[in-house]
Amino acid sequence: MTKHSEVFVAFDTSKLRNAVAIAEAGRAGEVRFLGEIENTAEATTKLVRKLEAKYERITFCYEAGPTGYELQRHIHGLGHECMVAAPSLIPKKPGDRVKTNRRDAVSLVKLLRAGELTAVWVPDRRHEAMRDLTRAREAAVIDLRAKRQRVSALLLRQGRCYPANKKTWTKVHMNWLASQRFEQPERGIVFAEMMFAIRQAQERVERLEQAIRTAVPDWSLAEMVTAFMAFRGIDLVFGNVLAGRARRSDALSNCTRSDGICRPGVFGGFDRRPHQARRHYQIG
Repeated sequence: MTKHSEVFVAFDTSKLRNAVAIAEAGRAGEVRFLGEIENTAEATTKLVRKLEAKYERITFCYEAGPTGYELQRHIHGLGHECMVAAPSLIPKKPGDRVKTNRRDAVSLVKLLRAGELTAVWVPDRRHEAMRDLTRAREAAVIDLRAKRQRVSALLLRQGRCYPANKKTWTKVHMNWLASQRFEQPERGIVFAEMMFAIRQAQERVERLEQAIRTAVPDWSLAEMVTAFMAFRGIDLVFGNVLAGRARRSDALSNCTRSDGICRPGVFGGFDRRPHQARRHYQIG
């Protein structure tokens, strides 16, 4: 059987099934919708082997989304290139608002063949796990802040305000909260439960931060975290947050010069130049 030279394959991914479209190389190459397959490694492998029997080179792609990077890793493990496209940078026609799995897959494969897609950086599993740990800590901090706000709101409704010139949520403030008593037992129960929830949330944050401190030394971006800590106000946990959001593991190369001094406004792959952060307009 004669093999064709090249083909492009696009997936419109979902939780259970992936829609598949292919486009043969060349401007006149055929574009067609193959159908849907199960979103499993076995079904993907079967599709890849079937295409391998007909084409010499196969390039895959799909849009970055909630399904993650396992599909890309699996196809890469089978020996083929797989691009994960940035959703916000996919060209869209004005007025084209009809979305179906078939239309999305066909449109995506045409853009792949035309070279109009922008790939996102695919992290390795360890980097992705560190991102998950960092995001879990961020979610825990948000939850703790919300629980503290509920306690403050309850006390405010009762006309009980902590002095404005004193810092809140310190040991002294916690002792002041523990001394609060209410005439109605129901309100006392509510307040006690709120304080218990705050203690639980605080312990959760501390556990996650300790897990981050334990994991960072063995991480590939430990050097970047250390570099971030050279800036005032950045500790190990916040340095890990910044490193986890870096686009690639070599982002530290943007930070240092030959003399080891960081360039102003550029560190770890993040650009903070004032002229880009704020634009000035002159009127008249």
